[in-house]
Amino acid sequence: MKKTKAKGRTGRPREFDADAALDRAVEIFWRKGYEATSLSDLTEAMGINRPSLYAAFGDKEALFRRVIERYEQGLGGYVFSALNLPTAREVASETLNRAVEVQTNPKNPPGCLFVQGTLSCTAETKGVRNDLAERRKRAVAAFTERFKRAKHEGDLPSDADPGALALFLMSVTQGMAVLSSGGATKAELRKIANSALRSFPS
Repeated sequence: MKKTKAKGRTGRPREFDADAALDRAVEIFWRKGYEATSLSDLTEAMGINRPSLYAAFGDKEALFRRVIERYEQGLGGYVFSALNLPTAREVASETLNRAVEVQTNPKNPPGCLFVQGTLSCTAETKGVRNDLAERRKRAVAAFTERFKRAKHEGDLPSDADPGALALFLMSVTQGMAVLSSGGATKAELRKIANSALRSFPS
């Protein structure tokens, strides 16, 4: 458990669990999106005051980047861990099925933190939107490289397009996130994942 000291209103150091505070920030950003989340929402959820938040995490945008990194290392980490599976079909299956589990787990807000963050951004928050776009591009690039290797090894047909498959996989998982945010059930998302997998070459 990581403890962080930050200045309180009286100027005295205030100690709090930075990891637990970040987890609560993940939840509030995930539930409301970047734009709709206020500093008051964050301080209430994280159990700290504004001076402590700024001292420990920086401004709202800096905190959001920390939140995204924590999400990538935790619940969203399946996107990259799936790349280590032996076949392209297993990569696709794990990505789709884990997306369903994360997006519909009642312990989490519905959907995906990345998608919620992107959809709520405006021209005034283009820095956040651009950062999320770059992270999405990195994920697509990682899947493209994995599918190129699969094609080279004969695990995918010779006419398979690794880049198109990577975009297809990302589009389906992010589309499911939007549907989940709108109330789609686990069973409905599972049908989408299964249909996508049937369309995946092998």
